[in-house]
Amino acid sequence: MEVITMLLMFAAVVLSIVGCIWIIALAFQESIIWGLMVLVFAPAGFVFVGMHWEDAKQPFFIQIAGVVAAFLGMMLAG
Repeated sequence: MEVITMLLMFAAVVLSIVGCIWIIALAFQESIIWGLMVLVFAPAGFVFVGMHWEDAKQPFFIQIAGVVAAFLGMMLAG
């Protein structure tokens, strides 16, 4: 059971990092200001995702999958 928990937590971290980097890359593609705001000020990421939903929904859902995997991993760990 510990191996499954460790793999789930590892997958959670990877998914969250991939989604985060993808959103930052999209923000920098939009403009340097958006990129810096998303990179430095975390709530700007939510604003960016909301304003650019069509482009940012896939990385957003990848991040959400990472959060869900982390939650499941914590539940399995006890």
